[in-house]
Amino acid sequence: METDAIAIIGPQCSTIAHIISYVANELQVPLMSFASDATLSSIQFPFFVRTMPSDLYEMAAVAAVVDYYQWKIVTAIYIDDDYGRNGIAALDDELTARRCKISYKVGFPSNAKRSDLLNLLVTVSNMESRVIILHTGAEPGLKLLALANGLNMMGNGYVWIATDWLSSYLDANSSVRAETINDMQGVLTVRPHIPKSKMKSNLMSKWNSLSKKYNHSDLRLSAYGFYVYDSVWAVARALDSFFDDGGRISFKNDSRLRDETGGSLHLEAMSVFDMGKKLLDKIRQANFTGASGQVQFNAQGELIHPAYDIISIIGNGVRTIGFWSNYTRLLSTVLPEDLYLKPPNTSLANQHLYDVIWPGETAQKPRVTYRFRAFGTGTANPHYDQLIQKVVDNEFDAAIGDIAITMNRTQTLDFTQPFIESGLVILAPVKKHITNSWAFLQPFTLGMWCVTGLSFLVVGAVIWVLEHRINDDFRGSPRQQLITIVWFSFSTLFFAHRENTMSALGRGVLIIWLFVVLIIQSSYTASLTSILTVQQLDTSIRGLDDLKNSDYTIGFQVGSFAEEYMVKELNISRSRLKALGSPEEYAENLKLGPKKGGVMAIVDERPYVELFLSTNCKIAVAGSDFTSRGWGFAFPRDSPLQVDLSTAILTLSENGELQRIHDKWLRTGDCSADNTEFVDSNQLRLESFMGLFLICGAACALALLIYFGIMLRQYLRHEPPESISTEPGSSKSKCSLKRFISFVDDREPPKQKRSLRLSGSSMPTTPTSNVDIERPGRPTRNGGVVNIES
Repeated sequence: METDAIAIIGPQCSTIAHIISYVANELQVPLMSFASDATLSSIQFPFFVRTMPSDLYEMAAVAAVVDYYQWKIVTAIYIDDDYGRNGIAALDDELTARRCKISYKVGFPSNAKRSDLLNLLVTVSNMESRVIILHTGAEPGLKLLALANGLNMMGNGYVWIATDWLSSYLDANSSVRAETINDMQGVLTVRPHIPKSKMKSNLMSKWNSLSKKYNHSDLRLSAYGFYVYDSVWAVARALDSFFDDGGRISFKNDSRLRDETGGSLHLEAMSVFDMGKKLLDKIRQANFTGASGQVQFNAQGELIHPAYDIISIIGNGVRTIGFWSNYTRLLSTVLPEDLYLKPPNTSLANQHLYDVIWPGETAQKPRVTYRFRAFGTGTANPHYDQLIQKVVDNEFDAAIGDIAITMNRTQTLDFTQPFIESGLVILAPVKKHITNSWAFLQPFTLGMWCVTGLSFLVVGAVIWVLEHRINDDFRGSPRQQLITIVWFSFSTLFFAHRENTMSALGRGVLIIWLFVVLIIQSSYTASLTSILTVQQLDTSIRGLDDLKNSDYTIGFQVGSFAEEYMVKELNISRSRLKALGSPEEYAENLKLGPKKGGVMAIVDERPYVELFLSTNCKIAVAGSDFTSRGWGFAFPRDSPLQVDLSTAILTLSENGELQRIHDKWLRTGDCSADNTEFVDSNQLRLESFMGLFLICGAACALALLIYFGIMLRQYLRHEPPESISTEPGSSKSKCSLKRFISFVDDREPPKQKRSLRLSGSSMPTTPTSNVDIERPGRPTRNGGVVNIES
């Protein structure tokens, strides 16, 4: 650097590249580096130019392979330096974006001893994931693969994915020992994609000639060699453009560059390149086809269209099983350069890789291993909250079983989709209800019958009041009028009333009442049909309200969330609850009843209840489910396995397999048909029709109010004012009340005169004269005399 450098090519080591980047920034000298460390960027180091894809893209390719084979958790082994740590951090981010994760990561120093590496591998072999990502250098990586082979970790069930260190090693060495190849059978690795071209072939031919000339025929070009070659050409092209554009090379000293006291670096000998920024711009404007492909940088200073080959090591060589391109960010068997000619298709359905021979020489995709561990003693029901807590504490990686999904549990864990619907129901002893000759009274409760009957009489009386003065059908002797009221009221039930209504108010009330009758009649018919055709059960418990309002003992299953639900949500005293642990205890306690040391009812989840009822015919469900829950499998927060199992459960549900599993294990017995669910009550209650009765009552009251207002106005017009007394209790007041009642009771006279015209050929035409004719029948207020025009 003392000789006034204008550009730096290299290094490949990420650690050294970090140090050189600081120097390049200070001297304003472009740094053309092959370091893949993703933390090296032009944002922090403006003069840093990466001439190969960074680890961000490499780890995206590795994560895509993991996701493609549906492995949701992996183990990462890395060399503990900037290259290793930052690479694994990039991998973690890419896996997280695909809902995968690194379940265990372990680093080791570059000078780790063989014993340390053995201990590391033993620890890895005990981890839950056997998908291992190896991000190291060539020397420690090969040593780890050899040790793993000796520990039988290169056999069936394991997956090894090495980053590009392995492909670079294989490409750069023409001869690899058979033992080394044997240690990596079935391993997958990635390699930066270098398109086939004439320039690439020519360079490889020249390299082979030179390597033979200098007795290094075993050294071949790897992908890094092509990037180095193009980096030199990029600087050369940039210098041509730099000089053509008037650029010149000059330097100046920087007073800030000096050694510390006693230092021997001679930093003061280095100079700042005056026109380094201009040369950097020329480099970033590069656009040519090199041996590594298209050399062109994007706005972030990265090569455009990074891509990787996905390679499987099999036998004595390697086989490309597909490609990953940042253009689509998908895996494909189509060459990336062919994809660039078409619009990007990012559909996951387009992902495809060729078949792989995995470690252990098997074509079957390895699974993530699992191990079941029983929870509980095997004789008594364990408490499910304790099982859930072990998952929260990471003592268990998952909890599999009939675990109810509750609100409290979802606050600390993730659950799969429910594999069976469930809810709390009430079990109670029952006896068959024998339908008797009075079954026709059962559709309505006593209150409903009373209110309905009273409503008939009230409506009949209201219609009588509204029609009495103008309608002869509602007149007659008191006995006849009472019979008319009763007959008219109940005949409306069958819409068979013969009396016609003449007043507008009477017709309005009747229309509303007939609508009410129609609803009541239809409801009665439906309820009676149900009672006579569906088997009924009698029980003292008809629903949740009866359970809460009683003081008797209630049973629940040991370990179930039903206990806390009844205490916290239903406010039932814990002293009323009794834990039961087997179907036999269920049946025995329900048979004894609360007065003999048993229970009045049992609250449990529906699947258990269905299985219990299949062999217990004298017990049934009282009421309906009062919670809506389900059973699912529990996983820690953000566990990728939760998504996998949820998808599997939905698949089983859609193809009907889940229902077949349910029928197989929860198949009901012979008496299941007798255990008809007991609804709260088949009787129709008054509350269901209160709105109709209120509407009808309001209509009656309004009609009566309007009617008496009209009557009062007519009475005041008819009677002289001096005859009406306003003093209560006076004799005149009593007489006025009697006269008003008599006025209302009287038949209202016709409002129009009848006109009768007599004509005939033999009758002479005479002037019109008035003749008084006495009307037969009931006398009217004016003496029964009407005028007839003749």
